[in-house]
Amino acid sequence: MKKALALVLAFALLMGLAACTGAANEGAVETPDAAGTPAPVESAEPAGKTPLKAGTYTASKQGMNGDVTVEVVVSEDAIQSVTVTSNLETPGIGSPLTDAEGNILNEAGDIPVLVIPQRIVEAQSVKVDAVTGATITSAAIIGAVTDCLTQAGANIDEWKAQPAVTEAAAANDEADVVVVGGGGAGLAAAVAAAQKGASVIIVEKNGAVGGDTLVCGAIYNCPDEELQSQVTMTDAVKATIEKALAETPVSEEHAALQAEVQAQWDAYKAAGRTDLFDSKEWFALQTWINGDKVANLDLVKKLCYDAAAGYEWIKSLGMKFDAHISQGAGSLWQRTHTSTMQMGTGFISTYVKNIRENDKIKLFTNTTAKKLVMENGRVCGVICVDKNGNEVTYSAKKGVVLATGGFSANSKMISQYNTSGKWSDLSKVPTTNRFSCSQGDGITMALEVGASLTDMDQIQLLYLGNVKDGGLTKYPPRVVNGTDQEIFVNVNGERFVREDGRRDEICLAVLQQPQQMFYFIESADGDYVDIKNAISADGFTFQYLEENGYIVVGNTIEELATKLGMDPAVLKNTIDEFNACVEAGKDEKFGRTLFSVKLEKGPFVATPRQACIHHTMGGVTIDEYCHVLDTNGNPIPGLVAAGEVTGGIHGGNRLGGNAVVDTVVYGRQAGETIAME
Repeated sequence: MKKALALVLAFALLMGLAACTGAANEGAVETPDAAGTPAPVESAEPAGKTPLKAGTYTASKQGMNGDVTVEVVVSEDAIQSVTVTSNLETPGIGSPLTDAEGNILNEAGDIPVLVIPQRIVEAQSVKVDAVTGATITSAAIIGAVTDCLTQAGANIDEWKAQPAVTEAAAANDEADVVVVGGGGAGLAAAVAAAQKGASVIIVEKNGAVGGDTLVCGAIYNCPDEELQSQVTMTDAVKATIEKALAETPVSEEHAALQAEVQAQWDAYKAAGRTDLFDSKEWFALQTWINGDKVANLDLVKKLCYDAAAGYEWIKSLGMKFDAHISQGAGSLWQRTHTSTMQMGTGFISTYVKNIRENDKIKLFTNTTAKKLVMENGRVCGVICVDKNGNEVTYSAKKGVVLATGGFSANSKMISQYNTSGKWSDLSKVPTTNRFSCSQGDGITMALEVGASLTDMDQIQLLYLGNVKDGGLTKYPPRVVNGTDQEIFVNVNGERFVREDGRRDEICLAVLQQPQQMFYFIESADGDYVDIKNAISADGFTFQYLEENGYIVVGNTIEELATKLGMDPAVLKNTIDEFNACVEAGKDEKFGRTLFSVKLEKGPFVATPRQACIHHTMGGVTIDEYCHVLDTNGNPIPGLVAAGEVTGGIHGGNRLGGNAVVDTVVYGRQAGETIAME
């Protein structure tokens, strides 16, 4: 579909792409003089404003990730142009979403560094609308422009006129399928439905698509015989399988799956193999067991059995992954594939490129779904509100896909459903997710048409939140995917947990530590990434992370300990004990099974982190084909759901990397299901 915005943009995007990204740079998005600038205006109508000192001015304001710098050209009576010359904002949210080749994908929606300068020039005012979902970046641009006008001698009050709304109200529209939510699951559903011949409307409440998938770790789990053949199976890892196979089954289904894995394991041992064992059945058994056997086993099997097909499907759409297999944070097995691009931008840009090229798909951003339309017992559309408050109805001839995400950023819902007994008060615990996304609105809409809910009390915390704002950002590449090459220590310099364990167990341990935080400790040993020259998953250099306090670096263990305020002898002893575990291949104290290298070579790096609300495993009840079920267990006609809005898939603990699998496998299935209704 040709929905390209009529903007002539010349962007040079210098984004770090290593480990989760690609070629190295400074972690910034640099924009030449013309970038994001609308055509200069000749003059403005006299408005009685204080004359300006004509010229070119620059200013910077703090954005989400760092300074946003603008250049403003003014005449005596008008703002001639506004240019964002540099920024560090997240691609797809604050700065442009690009594909793997660096091409800007305007079809993703409104991006502040592009549209805010345009709005300011067109309105001749600094009182312009922020981009929904990117208010901090928007405010930084507006603030920097305000500073430039002040430099030019402006009376700022005269430049705060509210521009008149000239946009026409959105018109009602119809398609075969309406997808509510433009995150990973929703976009996957839209593409899959279109592949089956359906026309599709996507509605997204934010200014641009991407949702929480944009800020995820971009790791995808599935067995991969080729890459796993390069990994040696240790005795400690073998013990993990033996333990799972020795469990007493709790159901016939559990026993049957266990028996399948046992037969595969016996065949593996009989063949004398030493490479890493894996199968879709073992993936499913491990996922279900480590979700505390709470999840619907049929849904778990669907997730894990179709993961490899989903992996091949999204690659067929243009998605690229590293040729490296790892064990992501909380993944529990070395079956993690990592995107070559920053965080979740690889997944989202892949979908956007396919949407752009498909005339069957329409995308409406800044459009908030409020209510599902139901006629004669069937869901047949969505009532929405556009950014100007106008009501619009999108009708669906075949049905609606709910893909609105979870409720981790909705403190009221978190308090309401935090009843499992696992966590104490979570009211003041930050979330790793975007506040504008994870509000549980899809769950509310589904309840209104009779949907049932599953596992709402299952809430996951993740220990990767930075200590400044809780964001899943600004960490060295190994923190997510290099579990084998790091240890966790508290503020006293002591290990306190198994680093390759379950996410909930690690988070519970973190919450028991002094100051409820800890440090990842890694060294220059190992060959996964060059620790000092690699770029973080969200595009920041080692130097930037150090200078801004996101990491602490010491050439020796003793120097690192001193900088952290620890007793050097304690930290040295901790690392010596860990190195002895690596040598022995066994961790008697905490039970760690994943080892790769000793921590011996400087520089040594400490990354402070905290436990934050990350994923809500509960949501609407679905079957394997994504039909939303009512309170009697029957499908609600015309309604399917996918992604974090659903429940029953992850149980009491989600494996790291399985959320993205969920968006791909169930997003694709939801699209195909509704297209064939």
